[in-house]
Amino acid sequence: MTRTIRLGAGAGFAGDRIDPAVELAQHANLDYLIFEVLGERTIAAAHARRIGGTGVAYDSLLERRFEATLAHSRKSDTTIITNGGAADPEAAGQMALRVARAAGLLGTKVAVVTGDDVLEAIRALDPVLWETGKPLSAEDMELVSANAYLGAEPIIEALNAGADIVIAGRVADPALYLAPIAYEHQWDLANDWDLLGNGILVGHLLECAGQITGGYYADPVTKPVPDMETLGFPFADVARDGSALLSKLDHCGGSLTTRTAAEQLFYEVADPHAYVTPDVVADFSKVQLSEAGENTVRVHGAGGHRKPEQLKVTLGFKGGWIGEGQISYAGPRAYERAQLAAEIVTHRLVAIHGMSAESISVEYIGAGAALRGMSTNQEGIEIRLRVSARVDQWDHADAVGWEIEALYTNGPAAGGGVRRSIQEVLAVRSCYIPREFVQTKVQVEEA
Repeated sequence: MTRTIRLGAGAGFAGDRIDPAVELAQHANLDYLIFEVLGERTIAAAHARRIGGTGVAYDSLLERRFEATLAHSRKSDTTIITNGGAADPEAAGQMALRVARAAGLLGTKVAVVTGDDVLEAIRALDPVLWETGKPLSAEDMELVSANAYLGAEPIIEALNAGADIVIAGRVADPALYLAPIAYEHQWDLANDWDLLGNGILVGHLLECAGQITGGYYADPVTKPVPDMETLGFPFADVARDGSALLSKLDHCGGSLTTRTAAEQLFYEVADPHAYVTPDVVADFSKVQLSEAGENTVRVHGAGGHRKPEQLKVTLGFKGGWIGEGQISYAGPRAYERAQLAAEIVTHRLVAIHGMSAESISVEYIGAGAALRGMSTNQEGIEIRLRVSARVDQWDHADAVGWEIEALYTNGPAAGGGVRRSIQEVLAVRSCYIPREFVQTKVQVEEA
């Protein structure tokens, strides 16, 4: 009853650093190392790679993460859990087996969780989309992907099968942490709502990795954080009652305090009384944080209510193309010259290339662009003009960067540093799906 489970945050998003996870794998004596790398944008991007054949359809850094941490994890008997399978968990599983074999780690068991891909079910159900309030069949864009948010249950099934690595696709972020906690402490997924709420709390606090150790908290004037160049990722010791101690390695940079934890607690939480996940509707309204030592915070007090009857689904649609061009102006009247350049480009995109004015976006970076019109600094000594357009045709997307580049010799004066790009768009929408239409499967293979 007094045993705690130690879980480490190995990644907080797809592009996260790898060396802090290596530090945890080597020095933190973890039971579990979690790579949370899948957002709505990143799973859409994975499907785009799958459809276009432009790269692997799992997390593009997952192989490097395994290569860097697997040997250390096997040595310390640490189980790795990740949603890095993205749009192709089975291919990610085969990759993990190859990494294990290449490292001489024969006997490593890799479990793959599938079932989050609900594309055919969604097409048949024709659900209402959250963003439009209309049924899927009323959407003009082509549906290419649909992934339901899974909970902890299939991961627990994989752990019961003795997996050393568990690879899933679209799993709710905190469920990656809840699963090993509930598995080790034998919580009942059908009844222990308060315990499950505390497990979700731990997962929510850890899921963004370096955010809670000062990364997204830091401000050099009001909220200084030490040694951020070696920012350490957090880990938690979780007790049977769901209470936890959050900490980080002493030799790594960063800071973990009640203030950094409180900021992460409220991150992406619309209603603290009802944080909806596939496993439980967690209640964070009575959570307590307290200092328990240097860079150590005690957290407890979450509650929970019965899990929702439906699951959230992320839908991906072919949404055309985004064409972009950028150019810089510096010195006297930089803002005025950037304005003139924008007028020239937008006029030509409409008059010469036949694009609609509504599809074109203009930003003056350095003159309040990030504030979206709330403030404009017209006295800036340098301005970066960015013109972009979301369009249905590739040649229209190409025209945006082309017209920006043409400013080199066609004016206004002294523009430089042109960059142009074209990106295919997968638009993201959301809907619900009844649980009975989501059937998960766990496959285990040994290296």
